[in-house]
Amino acid sequence: MGRRRRREEEHDNHERWLVSYADFITLLFAFFVVMYSLSSVNEGKYRVLSDSLVQAFRNVTVNDSGEQIELPRVSVLPTRPITQAAPPATERVADQRRRETAQRMRNMADEIRRVLSPLTQAGQVNVTEGAFGVSVEINASLLFAPGDSALGREAVAALNAVAQVLAPAPFPITVEGHTDNIPISTFRFPSNWELSAVRASTVARLFIDNGVSPDRLTAAGYADQRPVAGNDSEAGRSRNRRVTVLIESRAADLEATPGPTTIPADDPIRSILPPPETAAAGD
Repeated sequence: MGRRRRREEEHDNHERWLVSYADFITLLFAFFVVMYSLSSVNEGKYRVLSDSLVQAFRNVTVNDSGEQIELPRVSVLPTRPITQAAPPATERVADQRRRETAQRMRNMADEIRRVLSPLTQAGQVNVTEGAFGVSVEINASLLFAPGDSALGREAVAALNAVAQVLAPAPFPITVEGHTDNIPISTFRFPSNWELSAVRASTVARLFIDNGVSPDRLTAAGYADQRPVAGNDSEAGRSRNRRVTVLIESRAADLEATPGPTTIPADDPIRSILPPPETAAAGD
């Protein structure tokens, strides 16, 4: 009995692993077969895709059989550089007019400095150029006696020279009279308003007598309301007693807007001017 049992144990489970191994190999083979079938490429679809890519990148057209179709060549004109459009004629004309006006104003300022050279060197006349035109500031001591509006001989000669420069030009001119803050009270000039206004009118009248068109002139008196220096010293008060001639560099066409320059409604000079009806009757 013992020998028979020992023999049975010797022939037990020596070949069992082959069965499991065979099953594993079979399953692995089946897996690869399935994977291969899934990864197979349709040759027809691949050719269509390939032809489409060639056509897209080479700009070549093919028919259904894959043969190339010749397309007519399209000529491409060379591109022209983009140039900035020229400004309208009206803008060019206006710009040219502004340049001419600025040049005329510079020439006028230089000519006034030349004819008043001794006075400018002495500090009695100051000629400046600005964005709105030329300003000629004349000290009142050169033009008038204290408290008076009559022009002296030297003043007449100097203003005549200025008028000869202003007469040919078309620009509007404003003559301003200014005083210091010392009050005046006379029969003729009850206050500095009347004194400054009459002084400005006197200079404007001299310009008219020397050929300056009246419709270009405006006379205004500002009394002591526009000082250029402090009135607490004699030097400052002397600077404030002055007559200023403003030559306006208007960009607009003066021929299109003729007529005298109007005085603003809030200008202090209106307080001493007669009503329009009275002025018209006096003329």
